[in-house]
Amino acid sequence: MKVIFTRDVKGKGKKGEVKEVSEGYARNYLLKNNLAVEATKGNLKALEAQKKKQKEQEMEELNEAKKLKEKIGSLTVEISAKAGDGGRLFGSVTSKQIADELKKKHNINIDKRKIELDQPIRALGYTNVPVKLHPEVTGTIKVHIKEQ
Repeated sequence: MKVIFTRDVKGKGKKGEVKEVSEGYARNYLLKNNLAVEATKGNLKALEAQKKKQKEQEMEELNEAKKLKEKIGSLTVEISAKAGDGGRLFGSVTSKQIADELKKKHNINIDKRKIELDQPIRALGYTNVPVKLHPEVTGTIKVHIKEQ
């Protein structure tokens, strides 16, 4: 019997996959527990429509990420911090502070985990910080640390 999996089933198939399974397994386990639906013409058409819609949504997200990359490329985030002699900071500037400043000053909401800061910034001056906006799109924010 051909079925379309509605959820991942370990050892059998992933969500959205069409596979041939034994009739008893399909009727007694997969269909009963809503893990799969029978692969009829209508269900196959619905699956194709769902995949097409998901593809369009992924393209839309990619385009939005590219627009955001251009927007943040021209921005400079200014953060003031206390510093000692030689331009070294007391403490450091983290990705959370950069994300908060972006939200506050420029109204751009970026998750702090997407800001790829290897180590916190510990010196005054300009720093280019990479931001992963999408698996295929990485932008750069210019961060200016100035003395308070």
